[in-house]
Amino acid sequence: MAKKNDAKRCMMCGAMETADTTVVQVFDGLTLCEDCISYIDNARDQALAARRKDTPSGVHKKEDIPTPHEIRDYLDQYVIGQEEAKKYLSVAVYNHYKRIAQEAARDKNAPKAALRDAISEAGDTDVDIEKSNIIMVGPTGTGKTLLAKSIARLLDVPFAIVDATVLTEAGYVGEDIESLLTRLLQNCDYDVERAEKGIVFIDEIDKIARKSDNPSITRDVSGEGVQQGLLKLLEGSTVLVPPNGGRKHPDQKMIAVDTKNILFICGGAFDGIERKIANRMNTHVVGYGKDETLKKKQRDNLMRYVLPQDLKSFGLIPEIIGRLPVLTALNPLDRDALLRILTEPKNALVRQYKRLFEIDGVHLEFTQDALEAIVDKAIEYKLGARGLRSIVETVMVDAMFDVPSMHVKDFTVDAAYVLSRLDQANFDKVRLAD
Repeated sequence: MAKKNDAKRCMMCGAMETADTTVVQVFDGLTLCEDCISYIDNARDQALAARRKDTPSGVHKKEDIPTPHEIRDYLDQYVIGQEEAKKYLSVAVYNHYKRIAQEAARDKNAPKAALRDAISEAGDTDVDIEKSNIIMVGPTGTGKTLLAKSIARLLDVPFAIVDATVLTEAGYVGEDIESLLTRLLQNCDYDVERAEKGIVFIDEIDKIARKSDNPSITRDVSGEGVQQGLLKLLEGSTVLVPPNGGRKHPDQKMIAVDTKNILFICGGAFDGIERKIANRMNTHVVGYGKDETLKKKQRDNLMRYVLPQDLKSFGLIPEIIGRLPVLTALNPLDRDALLRILTEPKNALVRQYKRLFEIDGVHLEFTQDALEAIVDKAIEYKLGARGLRSIVETVMVDAMFDVPSMHVKDFTVDAAYVLSRLDQANFDKVRLAD
């Protein structure tokens, strides 16, 4: 044990180190006790919280909201194609946050002068504008999640992706409906005010469709019952959210969250809905005596004609369809779009791998026929843009393993290299287009 005159002293409060008090040497010439360190940490947290409050992020007034054209131009940097979906999304998001700005302007707590200015600018502010949640229908790998994520990044608002398939009715094994807001709270450090202006993307919404058109007379654990539970969240109400997610229990501390200003974007592949659309339009999706090319073109184009009644026939209840008024469809990606996805977006796969090799001082080059071979394989397996990543990763894994030790300055990936790596990984041969 150190002698009394050798004991460390806190430079802030003067306390000596004892068996009950720990004094830490922060750096040469500065020693602090654990109480003073805790005091400094708390003061720092309070200062940061005050700074966040004084300089809020996200959209708070109409001037902060990008116009629909600006939103669409931003989405063009990350998502290739899907022009119709981008237009619907841009308008819906712009109107949603414009609605929030109007409600903030007529807040009773706002200064009277500011309120008069807002009224003179916006006209009749007594009109209640309802929330316009969005549902996107489209095959896997067409960009549903990427569109929602890009919008949240542009607006600098909290964003959460949740999977509808893990949700169950209260009382069953799984996650309660309210737990999907837990991730939104976690993404903004449990700042409830910010979370209440965030965006929640509910993926796989088609997986909770009921299995028949007849209303269930018994509990449907992961189908109609979950849809019923989602209604209050989509429409807007104050719900109690478990801070750590999972199941709720009586002794757990809850966080009250108002969902009236949270934008919900739902997405799903709705596999098989083309038959519902074809029946409604009196079109034949399959059959004899038809040219195969014409049938394929009909199948690819049917999704763009989706209407709310098709979602009802698929298994979504009318109440939830009514709370998702903005309906847009994403088209399957053709060969040209997949080629552009590999090279054009800011986060394009080719750019990412080139950057990885640049860090090692190696210039990576993909030939045009190599890109076409990768796209052909993605089309063959009908994986969309999501499949491109797994294919490129399979092709590049050997190069990423060997090149850092080879001391080379250049590495070129051509079609022969792509085919050899895919063949080695037990992929079938790809027939390159002429």
